[in-house]
Amino acid sequence: MSGDSKRENVWLNLGFNIVVPSALLIKGKALVEWCGFELQPSDAAVAIFCLALLFPLAYGIWDLVSRRKFNIFSVIGILSVVLTGGIGLMKLSREWMIVKEGAVPLALGVAVLISAFTKKPLVSVLLMNDFVVNVEKIHAELTAKSAESEFDSALKTATYIVSASFLLSSVLNFALAAWIYKSPAGTDEFNAEVGRMTALSFPVIVLPTMVVFIYALFKLFGDITRITGLTLEDLVKVPEKKAE
Repeated sequence: MSGDSKRENVWLNLGFNIVVPSALLIKGKALVEWCGFELQPSDAAVAIFCLALLFPLAYGIWDLVSRRKFNIFSVIGILSVVLTGGIGLMKLSREWMIVKEGAVPLALGVAVLISAFTKKPLVSVLLMNDFVVNVEKIHAELTAKSAESEFDSALKTATYIVSASFLLSSVLNFALAAWIYKSPAGTDEFNAEVGRMTALSFPVIVLPTMVVFIYALFKLFGDITRITGLTLEDLVKVPEKKAE
């Protein structure tokens, strides 16, 4: 299997980026005591924080290497982890964490918005490939109907909506971080707050953002069927069965 055809394992993603770091940050102090390590409270907090951050950082690097594909969003995700670790280890004020939580999805949204003004908007990169839709059939119908400009407009509209979903994520992230972060960095309380932020980010932030994202894709599919006259069954790429 080539690097480009590899699909991301959703369970590994959730485990390395949410479940394990959250559990370590929230229950890390009890784990250190159970293992019998004798560390100063500040040293234990730093050790737990570093260990928890190691999981999403290692996963992000592994994902980039295994796919052999430059992905700006994976890079920003790794940068977010590094920033979180830096803020924690340097014991900066809580305000830095709050700003960071809001700034990362905002940066993603800006990147998506900028892509709308390029030859390949983000939605085009995600959707218009042979693993997802029948690209050849779509382009043939667009050429036959001279509807390329209308199709490009639909791609841009969908990209704008996706960009708005990241803006929503930025606002929710900022509000949630302002509510959760109360303790100075480098303490057990701060570690627990990072854990709660990580755990709550999925239901509070990811789900609403995904609803907007899915709406953008459904709208795009509707626009494509309207422009080309193809049915949804015609659009979706059906994997070919391998011969026995």
